[in-house]
Amino acid sequence: MAPIIKIHELRKIYRMGSEKIVALNHINLEIEKGEICCLFGTSGSGKSTLLNMLAGLEKPTKGSVQIKKIYMEKLSETQLATFRQRYIGFVFQSYNLIPTLTAQENVALPLVFQGVGKKEREKKAKEILEAVGLGKRLKHKPKEMSGGQQQRVSIARAFVNQPQIIFADEPTGNLDTHTTIEVMDMMTQIARKYNQTLIIVSHDPEIAEYADRIITMQDGDILKIEKNTEGRREITYEKAN
Repeated sequence: MAPIIKIHELRKIYRMGSEKIVALNHINLEIEKGEICCLFGTSGSGKSTLLNMLAGLEKPTKGSVQIKKIYMEKLSETQLATFRQRYIGFVFQSYNLIPTLTAQENVALPLVFQGVGKKEREKKAKEILEAVGLGKRLKHKPKEMSGGQQQRVSIARAFVNQPQIIFADEPTGNLDTHTTIEVMDMMTQIARKYNQTLIIVSHDPEIAEYADRIITMQDGDILKIEKNTEGRREITYEKAN
């Protein structure tokens, strides 16, 4: 099977005056459809920069990112926006919900941009909110919900149009341990049910355990890649010293 994501010799350099900061250093990686991957590492390792590159939020200095055989760095901002609306969902650490909208309205928002009619939008939003256990919170606004409930709304919004790829950037960073387990179980179960590719950015080893592959990053490089099968890790790549 051809990979849904293919990264080739990806390099990102930031310039601060005369100083040059290498955020990503010749990254090569392939991710299969339906795979759950964790970009794992400490702050400054390059994992969030890599996620931004995959989502087309930043342009690479060199190299390429292909998603569904489309080169992300070659797309215009308008083309990128259309591509993301069609194929990509996002789950953020800070939820990024619109405070003036209800849970149902927040979840239905991606469907507005896809031209889905109001009745169908409301139906789909209601169904996925029920699936994440918020069937009784449809009309509640973010300030009327707990952090865990807000993140469930965020997850419902990311999955409502069944995108092929979901990017989750530190999705449980603001949650307690119990809610973290609930949210991770929910997100991975939905992704597996619909054979969606889920890419999680985290510095938490317990979050990494949910992934099929754990890609450990350090100083802008891939330090190692581990296959995770039923809690047993097998190193499939390790950077030479």
